[in-house]
Amino acid sequence: MVVVASASQAQNPIISGQFTADPTARVFNGRVYLYPSHDIHSPVEQLKDWFCMADYHVFSSDNLTDWTDHGVIISQETAPWVKNDSYSMWAPDCVEVGGRYYFYFPAVPSGVERGFGVGMAWADSPTGPFNVMDKPIEGIMGIDPCVLVDDDGKCYIYWSGMGIRAARLGQDMNSLDSEPVVIEGLPEGFKEGPFAFKRNGIYYLTFPWVREKTETLAYATADNPFGPFEFKGVLMEESPTGCWTNHHSIAEYDGQWYLFYHHNDYSPKMDKRRSARIEPIAFGADGSITLVRPTLRGVGVADAYRPIQVDRYSAISDKGAKIDFINPEDTFKGWYLSLKQGGWSTFDRVGFNGQEPLTVRMMVRSPKGATVEITSNAAPLAVVDIPKSKEWTMVSAPVQSAEAVIGGVQDLKIACLSGSAEIDYIVFDGTAASAGTVDNSYFTTPTTACSSVDAEGFIRRWWLLDPIDKPNRTNTVFTDSYLRTEFYRDYFPGQFGSSVPRQGQTERVGSQRLQWNNVESTGYNVQLFRYASTRQKQVYGVLFWAVTVIECDEDIKDVRLAVGSNSASMWWLDSDEELILSGDRRMVMDDGMSRPLTLHKGRNVLRGAVINGPGMSNFCVRFLDKDGKPVRNIKICKE
Repeated sequence: MVVVASASQAQNPIISGQFTADPTARVFNGRVYLYPSHDIHSPVEQLKDWFCMADYHVFSSDNLTDWTDHGVIISQETAPWVKNDSYSMWAPDCVEVGGRYYFYFPAVPSGVERGFGVGMAWADSPTGPFNVMDKPIEGIMGIDPCVLVDDDGKCYIYWSGMGIRAARLGQDMNSLDSEPVVIEGLPEGFKEGPFAFKRNGIYYLTFPWVREKTETLAYATADNPFGPFEFKGVLMEESPTGCWTNHHSIAEYDGQWYLFYHHNDYSPKMDKRRSARIEPIAFGADGSITLVRPTLRGVGVADAYRPIQVDRYSAISDKGAKIDFINPEDTFKGWYLSLKQGGWSTFDRVGFNGQEPLTVRMMVRSPKGATVEITSNAAPLAVVDIPKSKEWTMVSAPVQSAEAVIGGVQDLKIACLSGSAEIDYIVFDGTAASAGTVDNSYFTTPTTACSSVDAEGFIRRWWLLDPIDKPNRTNTVFTDSYLRTEFYRDYFPGQFGSSVPRQGQTERVGSQRLQWNNVESTGYNVQLFRYASTRQKQVYGVLFWAVTVIECDEDIKDVRLAVGSNSASMWWLDSDEELILSGDRRMVMDDGMSRPLTLHKGRNVLRGAVINGPGMSNFCVRFLDKDGKPVRNIKICKE
C-alpha cells in the first residue's frame, strides 16, 4: 500500500496522521528515506503509559516537504522471531550495501519475558518487500541498532545495552565478525540511541544522553569506528517542554546536513507518543557540531501557492499571540494561530516561484471581527478585513506591491491591527494569465485518438477541469450527505451529460473561468495536486472534475469499478452514480468498488468528482472482472 502523507510545507512535525518517533534518515539514489518507529495508543493495559510500537512504516521524499508513506514494511506479526504481543519494535535503521537494503530493528524475542534482540531483514528496494531473518543476530542484546558503512566497505553495528556497544558485521550482514566492545570516552549518565556516521575522515558517535532529568543529544568523535571516542558536548539541549526522550539521525542531502529528531508535538500530555522533525545542522572548521535549536518552522522554502500553516511560526510576539489545537480531541488536525490587537508572528522562507500573487486568502474565525496586515521583507502585501464569524471561513484580499515579491523568497509577518482573529492558514493565488501547460513529469499530452489502459488495467488518460474553488478547512466533513449536496450542485452546463470536453474548452463557475485539458498520467495514480500546481491554480480547498471515454468492442459484463482517491470522491458511469468514497481518505488502489456493472459495446463515459480540504488530491481508477483481475480489453479515447 502506498499513500501520500499530508504535505507539511517543510514545517515541524514533518508527518501528520500518525506518530513517527526515532527517525532514521538515509539517502538512497537521490531520495531521502525515513525509517521511524511507530508509536500507537496501547491496546494492552500494561503499556498504556509506556512506549507501544507494533510495526514499521517507511516514508520517502525528494524535497523534505512532501512525504510518501509506503506503508507497513514489518510488523510484530510478520517477524518470525518476535513475540507477537510485545509491542516493542523500537528504533530501527536501514543501509544499502551492494545494491541490497538491510533493515535492522530491535524487539522482544518469543519465549523471552524481558530483554531485546536485534534482527535483520533485507530487500532489493528501500521500501521492500523485506525478507525477515528467522532469528535475531547472535551476540547482540539491546536496542536501537545503527549501522555505519565505512569507506572500505566494512560495516559496523552500534546498539544500546549496558552502555553503547559496537561490533563489526560479517559479510552476510546478519552476524558479528568481531567481539562486541563497549564504547569508551562517553560521559556518565544514561545513554541510548547511538547514531554513527563519518565526515571528512572523522567518526562521529551521536546519542541521547541524560545529563540531568531529560535527554539531550550529544556527540563524541574518534579516528576509528571503535574509538576510544572523545566526548565533544551537546548538539541539542533538553526539550523546553519536558519531553523525556529524544532520538535522532543525521544525513546529508543536496549539499546540506540535517538533523532528524522527534518531539511530542501531537501528544503534549503524553511524551511516549512522538513525531519526527527536521532542522539544518552545521559543522565548524574543526569538525565540531554547532548547537541545533528546535523550531516549529522546520526546513525548506514554503510554496506561497500552497496553504502556509502560520502557526508553525519562525517568531512570535510576547503578547497578543499564541497557538492552540484546532481540535484537542484530534490533535492531528493541527494548530491555529491566535492574534489579538498588537500581536504578530513571522513565517520565514516563502517562495513566490516567478508568479505574481494576485490575492491572499485566509482560513479564519473571529467572533468580534478583526483587521490583519500581511507584510514581506520586501513590501506590504495585504490588509485583510475579517468579518464576525464563530465558524471557520475563508476571506480574501488583493495583494499590493506584488511585483516586489515575484520570483523571490520572502519572510512574512502577520500582524493584528484591530480586534482578534484565529488563523488556520494563509495561501496566495498566482497570476492566472501565466498558467502553464500540464506537460511535466506527472503528465504528458496525448498524441493519438485512443490509448490502452496500463498493464494493471489503470486508466491514465483523462479530461481534467481546472479546480473549482471549494474551501474546506478540514476533510472530516466529507460525509455521504455532504458530498451528494456538493457534487450535485450545478457548476457548469452538461456536467452530467453525455458530451465530452474539447481541448481548451472553458467553463464559467462563479467568478472563475476554468479550462479543460486532455492529459495522460505518467503513473497509475492521477496526481490532481500536480495538475493544479503546474496550471498555477489553487491546490487545496478545491473540487476537481475528471472525464474519460471508454470504448469497448463488445459488452463486458459483471465488472466492478475500482477506485482509490485522496480525499473524497464520487463516480458516474453514463450519468448513473456508481460509487462514492466518503470520509478523510488517503489514496489506496481499489479502496472502493461498485456493484457489478456492464461496459457496453461502443462508447461509455466515466465521470468523477474529487474534493479536498487541506490535503493533497489524487486518484486511481480501473475495472476488475468477476475474478478480481484487471479489465484490459478496452480503449481510452478523446471522444
